[in-house]
Amino acid sequence: MFHLDKFISEHITCRPCSMFEEDIQSHAAELSDAIAGKSVCVIGGAGSIGSSFIKAVLRFRPGKLVVVDLNENGLAELTRDIRSTEGLFVPQEYRAYTLNFADPIFARIFREERGFDIVANFSAHKHVRSEKDKYSVQALIENNDIKAKKLMDLLCEFPPKHFFCVSTDKAANPVNIMGASKRIMEDLVMAYNGKFKVTTARFANVAFSNGSLPDGWMHRLQKMQPLAAPNDVKRYFVSPEESGQICMLACILGNGGEVFFPKLGEDQMLTFSSICDDFIQANGFEKDMCSTDEEAKHKAAEMKLTESQQLIANSQQLKYPTVYFTSDTTGEKAYEEFYIPGEKINMERFNALGVVEKTTRRPMAEVESFFAKLENLFAGDFTKEQVVDAIKDFIPNFEHEEKGKNLDQKM
Repeated sequence: MFHLDKFISEHITCRPCSMFEEDIQSHAAELSDAIAGKSVCVIGGAGSIGSSFIKAVLRFRPGKLVVVDLNENGLAELTRDIRSTEGLFVPQEYRAYTLNFADPIFARIFREERGFDIVANFSAHKHVRSEKDKYSVQALIENNDIKAKKLMDLLCEFPPKHFFCVSTDKAANPVNIMGASKRIMEDLVMAYNGKFKVTTARFANVAFSNGSLPDGWMHRLQKMQPLAAPNDVKRYFVSPEESGQICMLACILGNGGEVFFPKLGEDQMLTFSSICDDFIQANGFEKDMCSTDEEAKHKAAEMKLTESQQLIANSQQLKYPTVYFTSDTTGEKAYEEFYIPGEKINMERFNALGVVEKTTRRPMAEVESFFAKLENLFAGDFTKEQVVDAIKDFIPNFEHEEKGKNLDQKM
């Protein structure tokens, strides 16, 4: 039987336990003081990182937890998960709402609750595939930036003691609009740091997170469809548990204006194709390497016809059709980085976390001027190229390359 957590531990992170456990233990008293009995609001809490953040925080027994997410099914699973986990504390006042954090009803909840001690925002377009055309680009920036600004303005009414907003490694020297939107988000939220404490984190791919390529392999396997992966893209990975823990540590232990990242070395980067090799073997198959998508789909269809008989006979190992390819879509970065020249880095404060203690940030007036420019652009007829040019004016090191192909055109 395939055990996902075991597979991640043995084949992806190559760690028997969380890399952040030592930092959590050594700062347990400080974490408990900040969380125990306090009110917590998690936006986007049904997602992979948001739900992992919730589990990390629940270890320290908050007094109230309010979770907001548009994914109704995800909220149902979150609730079942935390209530079904042995030893995991769930406060008496736990509420999950299916709504958009930019909706008036959220503002009403926030005002009637008179704010929260801890607010963490995980609502975001997080995939490079979010960049396709002008409509998808507008939706991405609306969610990651424009709605985020409305949230920050709302929080000013009842400032939280701790505010965290998740970023990405792709915000450092961005090459895709998703990464650029996260860099804009960083500049946006940091402009509010004088009003309440703001922290964020840039980190690696979360292994088998919702909607990720490895998560897609699970679905392909269930449907007996071929597996596909790029063989030239190397990435850092953390486990789902670690993703929530780094966010909790940054949120609670960080000083205002700081950006956290995991201490990972280049030797820990993996290609998706190498992970796929291990995934195929861990599920009891041999890899059947195909040269085209069509060949792989044809072999998968043939495999479905004989699969039940072969499994019953158990006389031979099934070969699973697989396609590996060289990345050729817009927005794929050849390498990952957590910080850029000019940022003040501290690698000594924590065992497994690095901290960007000082970086170049924009004054509020400059941020607001850029947002007004974006909204004016979206109000009329515009092109994706105009959006890219506007972002380049704000982020001079934004190196966007349009290749005319996006991930939705891949299997």
